[in-house]
Amino acid sequence: MTKEHPNVSLLSRLDISNLAESADLFAENFVWHFFNPSLPNVQGDYTGLKGLQDFFEKLAMVTNGSFEVKPIAITPIGDELVVTHVKDRMTWEDRPIEVNAVVVWRIVDNRIKEAWDIPSVYT
Repeated sequence: MTKEHPNVSLLSRLDISNLAESADLFAENFVWHFFNPSLPNVQGDYTGLKGLQDFFEKLAMVTNGSFEVKPIAITPIGDELVVTHVKDRMTWEDRPIEVNAVVVWRIVDNRIKEAWDIPSVYT
């Protein structure tokens, strides 16, 4: 039996619907980077847990509260990085859509220090 990588275990405890309960998972100076030219009002960097909460609140506003994440795969890369493949589901401009995305997580000293959220935008 293969033991789960500790960074994968850490991310499995993350609940984006209740970030306050996951506060102990984040470094104080955590940064979330979001790249999506289709959402210029949401694209950018968000600092700290409050910044991440602001990011998800903005997504909720532009998707009428329909945004949800379905994890597909998770791969640890060494002792610092983890790559997750997810499908983001939402209602966008009155139609349901699914978007593939990857999130690259940097984990330092057992805390999430940085993340890059990169959705597919051309397919």
